[in-house]
Amino acid sequence: MDARGGVGGSLAGLDLRAEIDRLRKERNAVILAHYYQKPEIQDLADFVGDSLDLSRKAQATDADVIAFCGVRFMAETAKILSPEKIVVLPDMDAGCSLEDSCPPDKFKAFREAHPDHIALSYINCSAEVKALSDIIVTSSSAEKILAQIPKGQKIIFGPDKHLGGYLSRKMGREMLLWPGVCIVHEAFSETELLKLKAQYPDAPIAAHPECPAHIVDHADYVGSTSGILDYAGKIEGDTLIVATEPHIIHQMEKAMPHKTFIGAPGADGNCNICPYMALNTMEKLYLALRDLQPRIEMDEELRLAAKKSLDRMLEMASGTVGQGDVGRPMVTGA
Repeated sequence: MDARGGVGGSLAGLDLRAEIDRLRKERNAVILAHYYQKPEIQDLADFVGDSLDLSRKAQATDADVIAFCGVRFMAETAKILSPEKIVVLPDMDAGCSLEDSCPPDKFKAFREAHPDHIALSYINCSAEVKALSDIIVTSSSAEKILAQIPKGQKIIFGPDKHLGGYLSRKMGREMLLWPGVCIVHEAFSETELLKLKAQYPDAPIAAHPECPAHIVDHADYVGSTSGILDYAGKIEGDTLIVATEPHIIHQMEKAMPHKTFIGAPGADGNCNICPYMALNTMEKLYLALRDLQPRIEMDEELRLAAKKSLDRMLEMASGTVGQGDVGRPMVTGA
């Protein structure tokens, strides 16, 4: 494999952590890592968190370069909010099954077939789908936003049918659901979860709303990744079962080493690792900072169209301070 593959060649013998730190300074770069990244990447990042929260933190810095260790739609969001910064993604193949499930041309046709509906789109979608949407939501802001939409207004919710279904059940709102799923959360096994619960009867279950209803229905807490992390600090016992991508447990163990965190299993009894998030490696991060490639490029017309739906979300959900993705409202021009 060549150097860009990260094995052998010019990378042999390099102290990658030291080289990444050197390039971070030389490039005036900020490194972002989603909670689902490998522990070694989380530990060297300037910020670790949820997708939108990371983009907003990077926006508030004076960095010239954003290295986003996450997936493509997250890096696109960073570019939408910080067009003047160079945004690199260690592996451009780091996609998302939710984004893949919702091709812009098909979503556009779906919208045109339902002209009396507004489109609420989960942030896990492409910039093109964001541009076709009325309001973007995150798992932490969706309820607050949905509560502000008049009861009589018809709604399309995409691309995550499980998050949409959860919101529909909880808030009593009928919505047309786009049939997309997260392959990680879709794969949790109810049978295996119940076995685990029998083994740890006093342990509560925290689940991400991207999980199917048969998993969410067993949860003591349902919320975003940062919400789950916060919940882990509040439980009275010392054990928590976690139904989301298991790399978030690294942050839990760092913050609460006296507690035990158990990843909910798939049908094979093992934790569900996101294959897209796993594509980012230390070698690829080093090369992205060295070469400033692969780089997120975006047409300005598309960027502005996508930003409208994001701005609308921030306006409607600015009160969700400390509740996850949205974070503290940013004051500009003061």
